[in-house]
Amino acid sequence: MSTAVRFESVRYRYPGGIEALRGVSLAVDTGERVAIVGENGAGKTTLVRHLNGIFRPTEGSVYVGETSTHGQTIAQLAAQVGYVFQNPDEQLFARTVQADVEFGPRNLGLTPDEAAARAASALATVQLTAEAGAHPHHLSLSERKRVALAGVLAMRTPVVVLDEPTTGQDARGVEMIAGVVESLTAEGRTIIAITHDMDFCAEHFDRVIVMAGGEILADGHPREVFAQADALARAAIEPPQLFRLAARLGWRSGPLTPAEFVDAFSAEATA
Repeated sequence: MSTAVRFESVRYRYPGGIEALRGVSLAVDTGERVAIVGENGAGKTTLVRHLNGIFRPTEGSVYVGETSTHGQTIAQLAAQVGYVFQNPDEQLFARTVQADVEFGPRNLGLTPDEAAARAASALATVQLTAEAGAHPHHLSLSERKRVALAGVLAMRTPVVVLDEPTTGQDARGVEMIAGVVESLTAEGRTIIAITHDMDFCAEHFDRVIVMAGGEILADGHPREVFAQADALARAAIEPPQLFRLAARLGWRSGPLTPAEFVDAFSAEATA
């Protein structure tokens, strides 16, 4: 399997001297769904912002595919890595939702008709077709986050980065985002998400990376990672609620989804 992105001994120091990343090495394969978790200040966002050139390593190297990000512009990297910011107001700027979502495809060289078609498809995916003519800043926070997501979906990049995608979303919004994750996976695209939502992480991602203090503490399948109490404690995070409940009940397995919880309950009842 090919590698989608790779970090090699990456260190990053902010201008004030704070070292946000301390020799991070990490590879994500094409088509993987990876969630990066940890408390605020762990280095999660700093790490992924190296993928689109917002940050450049103080030391080490970053690769998208087999190409180093060194010397590539943000515009060049944006054609490969779609980034949905935690704060949508950092990336929304046009007078209408439609124009905002069309901006990326137009920059890729698509015709106006092609860009409009991509925007319409993306807005339908995030359930905002009716808001195409609205000013983005007249929408709610959750809707603005979905506009930002639509803008990235319209780019159709091979790598998609989601920074706190479920924050501010109601149950319907979370379900919609989960559907987007599943559809992108079906298309073979790579998804990297930063999230504090451990339930969303457990149900929709195949790999979890725990960070604290600019370093990786754990990396593996969610069931394995959420069983590492020491690493989770250092990162100040808790396992998903069903995983915690099963542990309190003394079950042998750690269910990650409601379906797994029901299966585990049946197994425990007949043991």
